[in-house]
Amino acid sequence: MLDLLIATTNPGKLREYREIFHSLPLRLLNLADVGLGQMDVEETGVTFSENAELKAVAYARASGLYALADDSGLMIDALGGLPGLYSHRYAGAGASDSDRYHKVLRELADVPDAQRAARFICVTALTTPATPDTVTTTGIVEGHIGYEPDQSGGGFGYDPIFIPEGYTLALSALPADEKHQLSHRGRAALLMRPILERLVDEVGG
Repeated sequence: MLDLLIATTNPGKLREYREIFHSLPLRLLNLADVGLGQMDVEETGVTFSENAELKAVAYARASGLYALADDSGLMIDALGGLPGLYSHRYAGAGASDSDRYHKVLRELADVPDAQRAARFICVTALTTPATPDTVTTTGIVEGHIGYEPDQSGGGFGYDPIFIPEGYTLALSALPADEKHQLSHRGRAALLMRPILERLVDEVGG
């Protein structure tokens, strides 16, 4: 069985990757498992791909393990693509998910339905510990921003205010299996599955 470090400090992301990859012969480790719980990688890239690769490479080198990291964000047309790369920091340091999506809702308070288009983007990066070599996959889901947050308690981040194209429910209200087939992170991770399967065959035996 191959050890794979899920290189994120976000418990929501960790949970989703565990759900998506649960059927693969991988031992999924988190940062605390390998003594890197306090390690922080500065996201200095100017694209989601650059940031994902920066994190994957840094954690692979520090751990000596295959590492999978991602960078993702919400891009809203009416806000010129914001929060985008700054999705996690959009409401300032120490802000909660609720602080962030309520800030967005306030900024879009007077924006009509036709101008509330948005998309989630996720780039997932897998890095080998030795070289390091990195491969990336990208997932995108189109939709729009609702007027009130979903109260179901599901999802995380901006999920409660994002309604995928063709749906009337927020991403956070969807069952986990359905969400993973549809969401930006789910799509990027599903594209990564065959790459991990080949890696298991080659390295994990």
